Amino acid sequence: MDRLEAFETMMKEVIEQSEAEKAKMEKLRAEGKEKSATYRQYMGNRLFYNRLIGLYKQFGLLE
Repeated sequence: MDRLEAFETMMKEVIEQSEAEKAKMEKLRAEGKEKSATYRQYMGNRLFYNRLIGLYKQFGLLE
């Protein structure tokens, strides 16, 4: 696997994981579990993923 292919794979994984955790957070929110450790962990992860995605956009790697 070359560097570009590895990067593309990583970027795809970050975006997919971000969306999956967003869905899990919405489910927990609907159950009234916004203060749970699981919800807070997902929130921390989403902040990290959003920062990565923001950097990809800043450098023109995503639209």
